[in-house]
Amino acid sequence: MTNQPETLSWRDGEVPVSHRFDDPYFSLDDGLAETRHTFLAGNHLPERFCDGFHIAELGFGTGLNLLATLALWRQSGAAGVLHFTTFEAFPMAPQDMIRAQAAFGELSGVAQELAPHWGAARIDLPDLRFELIEGDARTTLPGWDGRVDAWFLDGFSPAKNPELWGEALMAEVARHMGPGASAATYTAAGHVRRALEAAGLAVERIPGYGRKRHMTRAERST
Repeated sequence: MTNQPETLSWRDGEVPVSHRFDDPYFSLDDGLAETRHTFLAGNHLPERFCDGFHIAELGFGTGLNLLATLALWRQSGAAGVLHFTTFEAFPMAPQDMIRAQAAFGELSGVAQELAPHWGAARIDLPDLRFELIEGDARTTLPGWDGRVDAWFLDGFSPAKNPELWGEALMAEVARHMGPGASAATYTAAGHVRRALEAAGLAVERIPGYGRKRHMTRAERST
């Protein structure tokens, strides 16, 4: 990682808040529960797990989504290797990631296992192939040749980080999805749903987590 790490403040001592976007990195109610509801259940996981299953993510943040996904992969007894690619323009400093992850005791085992690797662009474990692609996703995603089974769309809110939710980028998200692939996000903003629909995806608004009444799920049928 080469960019200057994101500068933060901490709410209640454990919830990191981005100075750049004036937005918390995860739900103030329960970040892990939100991840499980939005990104895991939202993509019908672990039911779809299989060897080589590939998840891509816009917005790596604290690494919470990766920790929760790898923990679920192992708990489900999935065989083979999970592939996880994340796109992040402003990576968090490793020590801040570790501090943020400490709030989730259920994930302490996998968090401790991955802690020495934060700051590296790649992590290779027997059951995980992880890659962090640093830079503006509007530039990096079009040049990426991967094909994914599920997307975690987890940038800061569209009102505060509109660049990560534009129609052109949502079209790139769809272009990198294989048949039957899905995408999930906590936002139900109309322009995001319309952008995903314009990209040829079947889009639905479903119940969100906590104070978010709705979220968005999308799928490529062919």
